[in-house]
Amino acid sequence: MQKRHPESLIPFVKELESYIPVKDKRNTKVSTSDVAWQIDHSLKVINLVSDTLLKSNPEEHKSKFNKWRLLLFTIGYFPRGKVKAPKFVRPPETITIEDLNIQIQLAYQHIETLKSAHKYAHFKHFIFGLLHKKRTVRFLQLHTNHHLKIIRDIISK
Repeated sequence: MQKRHPESLIPFVKELESYIPVKDKRNTKVSTSDVAWQIDHSLKVINLVSDTLLKSNPEEHKSKFNKWRLLLFTIGYFPRGKVKAPKFVRPPETITIEDLNIQIQLAYQHIETLKSAHKYAHFKHFIFGLLHKKRTVRFLQLHTNHHLKIIRDIISK
């Protein structure tokens, strides 16, 4: 997971896509949400973060030290149950296969577009601060992997 180029996100999106057939699976010992919620949330984050980064002005990028970013990006792990998803990336009450497939295709398009984004294109995370392109890719890897682990636990337990 050390590669920080946009194409490194493709296997994560493919794995999310592979869980669509079991989207209604639920295990309350692992999470209060079902697999569909985890997939939808992960895709919303990929797509909204990518869109924000692509619309940013690279000239406005100013990097600042952030202890949480340094710690969590270095260990490559997000702890469970510590942060609640912001409203704009929370899934709707009903999640359809069609909606998930549309978001999957949009994620692939964003990954392709991110390849040509300026290295100082950025997005602001509410905990990690301003993240340039490579840090954004790292964030998306860690965030998506966090939710893939939850999905795997829901399915296997």
